[in-house]
Amino acid sequence: DPHFVGRSGGTLNELKASAWFAKKMQEAGILPAGDDGTYFQFWSLWINRISPSSTLNIGDHALKLWKDVLIAQTAPAMVNAPVTFLGQAGKFDMNAVDVKGKAVALQMSTEGIVWRSLPEQRYGREMMLKYGNDLLAKGAAAIIFIADEYGEHSWDFARQNYRLGSYDIEGGANAIIAAKPPVIWLHASAMQWIGQPGLILNANLVLNSFTYPSVNVVGKTMGSDPVLSKEYVLLSGHPDALGIRNVQGNDSIYHGADDNASVNVSMLAVMRALKKAPAKRSALIVLHGAEERGLLGSRWYSAHPTVPLSSIVAVLNGDMIGRNNPDSAALLGSQVPHRNSPELVKMALDANQEGPAFKLDTLWDKPTHPETWYFRSDHVPYARLGVPALMYTTLLHKQYHTPLDNAQNINYPKLKKMTEWIYRTAWKVGNADKRPLVDPNFKLER
Repeated sequence: DPHFVGRSGGTLNELKASAWFAKKMQEAGILPAGDDGTYFQFWSLWINRISPSSTLNIGDHALKLWKDVLIAQTAPAMVNAPVTFLGQAGKFDMNAVDVKGKAVALQMSTEGIVWRSLPEQRYGREMMLKYGNDLLAKGAAAIIFIADEYGEHSWDFARQNYRLGSYDIEGGANAIIAAKPPVIWLHASAMQWIGQPGLILNANLVLNSFTYPSVNVVGKTMGSDPVLSKEYVLLSGHPDALGIRNVQGNDSIYHGADDNASVNVSMLAVMRALKKAPAKRSALIVLHGAEERGLLGSRWYSAHPTVPLSSIVAVLNGDMIGRNNPDSAALLGSQVPHRNSPELVKMALDANQEGPAFKLDTLWDKPTHPETWYFRSDHVPYARLGVPALMYTTLLHKQYHTPLDNAQNINYPKLKKMTEWIYRTAWKVGNADKRPLVDPNFKLER
């Protein structure tokens, strides 16, 4: 709903939406399982952003932040370096260029790039992966990307992302950021002068660093068995979306109805059912804050759980479960190397056959899939800690991370079937005589 203005992580709107959802848990009779007898586990986002006091000049061109130049890497930098122009990306021999101590300029090119979702927002990342990282490894003092036609098309999308800066939890690699060589974008018009001899890049990039609260919303229903009720099946979602960004289709609110409100209401329905007719084990629902900022809430909760981590027997996570073909879905974590518990996978597959009987897509769970979708949701921190974990999804669609991911576009009969599948799995795990075991040979590819 537009009321919460896209629930962006690290904003008051995320906190308001989380409080709203805690109220829904309370109304459903779900017990609080956060800190201090509440539904909430608050934690701090560490945020770094390029300061407006930063300056950047190339020759006699004084470049205005976010208008003339985009800062693609959030890090402090003080650079005075000669500019060398290599030409179009992909048209020079990476092994032959000497870039040590130089600000290296090159024109962007889509040639040879394997697109993942949202090419506009990922263009800069793909350019860094293909060219920028190698140039930095060779000692470049800075990277200057000159926008090609697609770079200009992507400019506003990239600006939205880069201006937000970087986010992390306390103790994360991006909480405190050391100086790094700057990575910048210039408009295509810079091609008229970037090759002039004698140009010097002078950059003084300063960070504004601060913290802001985010929150995990946590509730529980108790199991019926006096012994097994001390163990939990964890049902996982995330309340945040992307807030307000670029206008698309006359709307700028990124509602996040499929990503990930579809999962949140599904998990709430499962919790209601388990309250009405409890399994032997208890159930825990955790809506992880700031998932879109880098799985931050699940990284925090898995490191600071409100129940003993050893008592969590399985994590059933969902990400986008209300769209695409009505008879198909995917179960990520069901194939090696992502499968960390064959027993949990069997329970989930049996639950599918006994219930909705979806045709399961297996391509998205492969390590060769370009989307690397397995690594982009909240089950991953738990899997890395040895907790059996799965992800339910109906996969990406054209409205993913746009204002058109709204309530009107949800396939509600399919969402009900996905909810039934998750419930049936939770019921099997909750009543099993023994908890599902972790594969001792489990090792992710990255």
